[in-house]
Amino acid sequence: MQTVEDSALQSQVDRILHSDELRASEVLRRLLRFLADKSLAGEADQLKEYAVAIDGLGKDPSYDPRHNSAVRIQVGRLRQKLAEYYRTEGIDDEFVVDLPKGRFKLTCEPRCVHVEPPALPPVVEPPPKIGPATKPLPAASFLLYAAVTLALALGISFWMHASHVQARSATVDWSADLQALWGPFVNSKQPSILAIEDPLFIELNSEPGIYYRDKSLNQWKDVVGSPTVAAIRATMKNASIQPSRYYTAYGEVDVAFMLGKLLGPQERNFSILKTSQLCWRQLADNNVIFVGVQNLFFDEQLHGMPLEPQLVPFQEGIRNVHPQPGEPTEFIDQYSTAPTEEGFAYALVTHLPGPLRSNDVVSFTSSRSAGYVAAVQWFTDPNLAQVLVANLKKASEGQMPRYYQALLKVKFRDDIPTETTYVLSRELH
Repeated sequence: MQTVEDSALQSQVDRILHSDELRASEVLRRLLRFLADKSLAGEADQLKEYAVAIDGLGKDPSYDPRHNSAVRIQVGRLRQKLAEYYRTEGIDDEFVVDLPKGRFKLTCEPRCVHVEPPALPPVVEPPPKIGPATKPLPAASFLLYAAVTLALALGISFWMHASHVQARSATVDWSADLQALWGPFVNSKQPSILAIEDPLFIELNSEPGIYYRDKSLNQWKDVVGSPTVAAIRATMKNASIQPSRYYTAYGEVDVAFMLGKLLGPQERNFSILKTSQLCWRQLADNNVIFVGVQNLFFDEQLHGMPLEPQLVPFQEGIRNVHPQPGEPTEFIDQYSTAPTEEGFAYALVTHLPGPLRSNDVVSFTSSRSAGYVAAVQWFTDPNLAQVLVANLKKASEGQMPRYYQALLKVKFRDDIPTETTYVLSRELH
């Protein structure tokens, strides 16, 4: 029996096959029909490049994937045609068919509907004062407690809203360099989403309640299998656990205010969202600005984007995938966390096209909040933006790159950036 999802895929593929976008290309029509049949039959995950060449493209049996890239070329063209279809003829279609990179299985998902955030009241009570930290149990002295200022999403939304209301009196001068950095967002007809990191905490049900945060545990399946979490539960008489994403750090609040102050007067269709609630369809239908710890976003959201990043975060810093002469292969953070928080961390700014190449995604990431706060400062202060744009152009033969990555080195003390320097950049093709 055909499922609802299969029915939607079949119907949507039929619509695309008869669209103007594919009408002139019999090769791509045949390939799409073949991949759809295999996807509906549950056989797409087992497909090999040779089979796609012979049965999907009609190539000669002598086809050798090692010396012929016809399949990869045609699959790439099909992916681009799908993106173009949904940007034009299929802009109002209820379902979206996609062909993720590295796979032959088509996906079909309902299009997310962008909902405007509710209007904020004219008067908002100040957030409640944060009480003293819960005293740790002696037997669980190795617990890592969040010793940072916590902010609720409502408070962030209010500050962004307030910055928009007060735009006439507190507007940042909109320079040519700021336009070079933010033009793809403010000139776009698509709405923009500010995605704020909401890291995964583990709530241990006890009296009083205890929250545990391990930076290496960002998915619940990892939490369930963690020996450390099991040891913590054992010291607390096997207390039950559940995920919690209620909190974010002060750095995200600071960043939200800066971006609201800058972009509020330029763009009214601007909303805020927890990163954990950002679905793939929203990432394709909206311009997205992400701020937070690098691994959370790169691992969960940027995988499979049309362009491959050349600078990749890892736990100790930033990896330089293709170092140029004289460049290191890794940029390692160096800082202390106790008794004082100081040192330096690298901040990475990545500007990519969305999954369908019809929108823009920019992320400000670092292992420390001081890192991404400093990076956003360079994108919101006209004087710092001038320095950044000059370096981006210098690294890209005098032209402002459409898509790029920029690496900054941020010195900080008590998680406050004290000095930021430009390191290098990469134009992404």
